[in-house]
Amino acid sequence: MSRESMEYDVVIVGGGPAGLAAAIRLKQLAAEQGHEVSVCLLEKGSEVGAHILSGAVIDPIALNELLPDWKERDAPIKTQVTDDRFLWLTQPSSIRFPNFSMPPLMNNHGNYIVSLGNVCRWLGQQAEALGVEIYPGFAAAEVLYNDDGSVKGVATGDMGIAKDGHHKDSYTPGMELHAKYTFIAEGVRGSLAKMLFEKFKLREGVDPQKFGIGLKELWEIPKDKHKPGLVVHTQGWPLTESGSQGGSFMYHYDENLVSIGFVVHLNYENPYVSPFDEFQRFKTHPDIRGYLEGGKRIGYGARAINEGGIQSIPKLTFPGGALIGCSAGFVNVPRIKGSHNAMKSGMLAAEAAFAALKGGSEGHDELTAYPEALRRSWLWKDLDKVRNVKPSLRWGSLIGTVYGGFDMWMHDMGIRLPWTLHHHKADYQTLKPASECKPIAYPRPDGVVSFDKLSSVFLSATNHEEDQPVHLKLKDPSVPIGVNLPKWAEPAQRYCPAGVYEVVDGENGQKRFQINAQNCVHCKTCDIKDPSQNINWVVPEGGGGPNYPGM
Repeated sequence: MSRESMEYDVVIVGGGPAGLAAAIRLKQLAAEQGHEVSVCLLEKGSEVGAHILSGAVIDPIALNELLPDWKERDAPIKTQVTDDRFLWLTQPSSIRFPNFSMPPLMNNHGNYIVSLGNVCRWLGQQAEALGVEIYPGFAAAEVLYNDDGSVKGVATGDMGIAKDGHHKDSYTPGMELHAKYTFIAEGVRGSLAKMLFEKFKLREGVDPQKFGIGLKELWEIPKDKHKPGLVVHTQGWPLTESGSQGGSFMYHYDENLVSIGFVVHLNYENPYVSPFDEFQRFKTHPDIRGYLEGGKRIGYGARAINEGGIQSIPKLTFPGGALIGCSAGFVNVPRIKGSHNAMKSGMLAAEAAFAALKGGSEGHDELTAYPEALRRSWLWKDLDKVRNVKPSLRWGSLIGTVYGGFDMWMHDMGIRLPWTLHHHKADYQTLKPASECKPIAYPRPDGVVSFDKLSSVFLSATNHEEDQPVHLKLKDPSVPIGVNLPKWAEPAQRYCPAGVYEVVDGENGQKRFQINAQNCVHCKTCDIKDPSQNINWVVPEGGGGPNYPGM
């Protein structure tokens, strides 16, 4: 069956903050200047916001520019930060850093605690009201090219293919969406972005991207324990016990809701580290447990985070399109914020595309005005101020944190240190052999504040059509048991936060690698951390994956 096609001026892949901001800005410019621009946005989740997971404390700077009247539009952004705390955890106590010792960049006053998924749902409504065509439940699976090699658009994945490859009665071929410009806003480690990196050599001359895995739970807690506007960040225990790095967040907002999460940097060395179990152990600390006891856990999810900063940003444009948001990597790591930068990148790309379209462009060119504008913007300044924070952690969590704080203080005093530290290894290259590391005995979940993986995945409302091709592709099926198991004790069993990968006993006592793809919460950690780079994450059928309510 041949694929049908639709024509647009701009196609946007991904309904996160970057993609939605780009769509809204395009339509705003079209209305302001009387030049019609057709815009289509594809979202692989079952609805806009279904796959969005973030802490989240947002800096409203980009939203103020995009929709200055967002409060009058009843945006789901209500709880302003009122109390900002930073703790260094030991076991069983903690040390609180006084607020005056923290660089002003780290001050969260004026920011808001939100559900980023709900913010994206609201942004989706604003975009549709302006005439953006939004298609949730359609996963962009393929990049299309013109004869001259420029990007022509994307094709959605075929629906109704069975696990063995045959076409079921429900088979429907994908749709081609052609555009003069295609914006890739898939988020971290997107499958189309990976293809474009390779085809157009977009990562040449920049540092390897660095990543963390962020795990989050949503809790309803007793009213007497709820402190709306409270923001708590921690470092230290329990990661100090495993020699890993990262930290936590706890945000109180809305009606008795608490977002609590844990980030583990994926450059850890010990293959026995389990980020999920580190998170569960963290919640047993007395300073954290006291807030959660008596409450109810109502949501769970996980997602990879870009952490490389300005040194790891790839070339942002290619003939016929651009990378925006976390497809490029604009997260400010010490601030634990990326939404404001993602939105600004989408807005700047939209402005460049609109100017080109109004000038008569047919879209085979590169939007060089976009990266030029980005480097002049506050976004670039935001990332430049913290460029040395993440790479300084190579010296250890405590020394690196102190140095990073010093570097940020210098910026706040108007002094830019003249050197830039660099990332030298990709995260998959950092694991030591299991024989050189000590296994970690994690405590059993107590069912009160700590839980197991499968009950957690249940709360993510993850669902995939069972009879479809596995979307976690092994380049060589022999590697997990033949290479990863003897050398690294097959770390996929532990770095996956959803129980997707297992080593089980097969016939005749032979070990077998089992992939439970139906559990996948689309965090992309396997694609990043597999030491053999043998796992390739591709999109499943559209609409599959988590359905995060209010995350």
